[in-house]
Amino acid sequence: MVQSLSTIQGVIETELTAFEARFRESMRSPVPLLDKITFYIVRRKGKQVRPMFVFLSAKLCGEVNDATYTAASLVELLHTATLVHDDVVDDSFERRGFFSINALWKNKIAVLVGDYLFSQGMLVALRNKQYRLLEIVSDAVKAMSEGELLQIEKARRLDIEEEIYYEIIRQKTASLIASACGAGAASTNQDEAVIERMRLFGEKIGIAFQIRDDLFDFGTDDVGKPLGIDIKEKKMTLPLIYALKNTTSAERRHIINLIRRHSEKPDKVREVVDFVRASGGLEYARQAMRDFRSQAFELLKSFPESPVRQALEDLVFFVTDRER
Repeated sequence: MVQSLSTIQGVIETELTAFEARFRESMRSPVPLLDKITFYIVRRKGKQVRPMFVFLSAKLCGEVNDATYTAASLVELLHTATLVHDDVVDDSFERRGFFSINALWKNKIAVLVGDYLFSQGMLVALRNKQYRLLEIVSDAVKAMSEGELLQIEKARRLDIEEEIYYEIIRQKTASLIASACGAGAASTNQDEAVIERMRLFGEKIGIAFQIRDDLFDFGTDDVGKPLGIDIKEKKMTLPLIYALKNTTSAERRHIINLIRRHSEKPDKVREVVDFVRASGGLEYARQAMRDFRSQAFELLKSFPESPVRQALEDLVFFVTDRER
């Protein structure tokens, strides 16, 4: 059974409250326009899942301290920066039901705001002399850029194999959740084996999280109306890769042609969605998601049972069983 987010947050309620104040302070700027924009960003913040992974991982491995708050601020600042830049790259005018920064203040300002958030994240770590945390999160940002570029390259040819798909989502999505867990552990524990175990735990969860996101594109039963956004953007997701691999050459050519040349036509997108649903691709992806989640839980079993470990397990179910 999926626990509510508030129940999970209860285990780290004190830490999250203190973090919110620190995070708001880290966003402040003497430049009025920038301060106005960062206030808007803070006001429309999401569920803060990544800081939750930081604090729970830290508590699992030791005692929360100032370094943990630095890790959470660093992860959230760099995550927010990537979202601002992503909206520019994707020409997206909405984020979490709000207007995006580029929609309200145009691309030039949005890019500069993203740069400001990146620099603030690095400065938070450097001013607190948390070089190991900065290394962990910087590795993730590098991987995210590489994953995005690899996906763009492969989208032109529509020839992604599962191995490449997993490499893309490991870099593009899973790396930041992995860094949240790794940085959290590193803030309270110096054992590199423990840090790597938590980083790997986060990576498994990040991959499962992305597969769950893939399923939404095909109108899974708990979402309803097929969306087809990834198809329109010519992104090769796991259900589609499976469907194309398990069909005839003629059908494969036909579907790829629809994606390549007709992805803006709703009836053609619906044809692709129906093809994937009929192929067993959705159940294949669901099973893959469960497998990665199980691998993550196996890594957690090396830690003693505790309310913190249980909260981490509940958070994993929350992000992989979510309905949106």
